[in-house]
Amino acid sequence: MKRINYYKDLIADYSTPGLVSDEMKQKLIDDAWKFIALKEEKQPEMGADYTPEQIEKENKEWWPSHCEALRQGRGDILTAEYRNDLVYFCQDGPFYGLEEQQEREQHWWALISQPGVTMCWPIVQFWSEFVHFEWQCLDDETHETIAKGMVCWVRRGHRGGCYFKSEQLTFYRDVFSSPELLKLIKV
Repeated sequence: MKRINYYKDLIADYSTPGLVSDEMKQKLIDDAWKFIALKEEKQPEMGADYTPEQIEKENKEWWPSHCEALRQGRGDILTAEYRNDLVYFCQDGPFYGLEEQQEREQHWWALISQPGVTMCWPIVQFWSEFVHFEWQCLDDETHETIAKGMVCWVRRGHRGGCYFKSEQLTFYRDVFSSPELLKLIKV
């Protein structure tokens, strides 16, 4: 099978460090808030008025804004991407709703967005409301992988947001962040 560039049809490429301009970074943060504002209180039904194809298109629009929010440690944006009834499966979970995972997830965000580390997503795949991706955090100085993972989001486009997340995380350096790193996460 021929290898593909997973970002060829997306507005920005987060597969490795250094590919996104400062102007694009700001645009993506602005876009993130626009997408969040479209989230409806009640989960929209998938059907003739909101097709799997439309949802997939919206998820492709959203993806780079999610990556930039993580690189900037924007916990406020990351939390707002979730639905209130989020189900989150991971080795520390399962978590239900937005309260249970919040304390633990802040430590993860602090570690993967800390100064001197760049998070990258070399693989991202879309199908309807499913977004599958693999990520790694690289130390900018030593180039070592400090953490990695594989995730599946179920996101009903801009109107629905993420209601299910399944994640496998591996941290090679640190498991809990320092109080100084936690202060860098905007909540």
